Amino acid sequence: FDPLVGEFRVHYAGFFDPGNSDAEVGGSGARAVLEVRSREVPFILEHGQIVGRLIYERMSERPTVLYGELGSNYQGQGLKLSKHFKPAG
Repeated sequence: FDPLVGEFRVHYAGFFDPGNSDAEVGGSGARAVLEVRSREVPFILEHGQIVGRLIYERMSERPTVLYGELGSNYQGQGLKLSKHFKPAG
């Protein structure tokens, strides 16, 4: 935790599951999407402002089932707005 980053929560989206975007199961690389909501006060994000970090860790072994082998919804979809931003109707 770094209090100098700001008072907001960034963990609203999902996780990177083992095998997400693995070419063997139809993936072609994945991008990380950050969803940010401010707490109970107005909050402005500035260009270049640090709001978090991703830390990658090497797995000790290959998973028995890769993400895309599960018929997963997000495999290979590319960047896409959240359903919360789609027009009503």
